[in-house]
Amino acid sequence: MARKSPQEKKALSYEKDRRNNYGENDKSSRKNIPRNKREPNSANRRHDRLVTQSATGPVDLDAAEQADERLGVKKSKRWRKYRDAPLADHIVCRLARRARKGMTTPEAAEERIERVRRRSRRS
Repeated sequence: MARKSPQEKKALSYEKDRRNNYGENDKSSRKNIPRNKREPNSANRRHDRLVTQSATGPVDLDAAEQADERLGVKKSKRWRKYRDAPLADHIVCRLARRARKGMTTPEAAEERIERVRRRSRRS
């Protein structure tokens, strides 16, 4: 396997490295991801338990049918995790934001954005 040049390493870094762009502290994901996975499952179990409890007791076919229908009617809750943004995209967004806010001149920001795009393999 051949050694990679610094330019190749930089392009790989821009492509493979990821940054949190969800808008919250990246450290909070340690608690929020498990919580977000847990809450919909708990709500679905609670709904199923309440519906099936209404059909308990002596055998009543009407109550059983109603409970079965109610179980199928409500759409179960779900949560999905979204991947972080590639480093190149994250840097481009930050540079564009700085130019919009007047922190740098638009020409300088555009030059740096073009440099990042040239260095990354994706563009």
